[in-house]
Amino acid sequence: MKFKTILFSLFITIAGIVQAQTAEEIMNTAYNQAKIENKNVFLIFHASWCGWCKKMEKNMDDPLVKEYFDSNYVKAFVTVEERGEKVKLNTTNGDLLLDKVGGKGQGLPFWVILDEKGNVLKDSRINGENVGGPASEKEVDYLISTLEPTSKNLKIDTEKIKEVFILKKKS
Repeated sequence: MKFKTILFSLFITIAGIVQAQTAEEIMNTAYNQAKIENKNVFLIFHASWCGWCKKMEKNMDDPLVKEYFDSNYVKAFVTVEERGEKVKLNTTNGDLLLDKVGGKGQGLPFWVILDEKGNVLKDSRINGENVGGPASEKEVDYLISTLEPTSKNLKIDTEKIKEVFILKKKS
C-alpha cells in the first residue's frame, strides 16, 4: 500500500512539472533563441482541427525550403480556438497574444514575424485580410514579400518557396 501511495505522489509531482507552457513562456523562449542565433521569430497560431495550419507547417518543413526557414527563423506555435474536449489543448493566454498581434477574428492559421524584442515585422494579412496558409500564386507572392525583408541569414530562393507552397491543381 505504501508503494502505491509513493507511486501516486510521484505521478502527481511529475504531472505538475510537465505542464504545458503559457504563451508568454513560449514567446520568451523564442525571443531568447532568436537573439542568440541572429534570427527573427515566425509565430504561427494554429489548432488541431485546422487543415491549412497542418499544410503550412508541413510546407515549412519540406526538404526544399526547411533549411531556409530554419536558418532565418525560430518557429513558435501557439494553439488557439480549440473546441469541445480539445479546449484543454489551447495555449494559456494564447488568445490574448493573438489579439495583441492583430489576429483576433482573422481565422487560422494566422502567422506573424517578430524580431527578438517582440516587435511585429510582418503578418499574414493582405490589406487587412488573413491569407492563412498561402496556396495561390498571389498568396505565395505575399508570403515571399514578407520573408525577403525579414531573412537575416540565408537568402530566399523564391522558386523553391513557390514550388512548395503553391497548391497544384489535380489533373
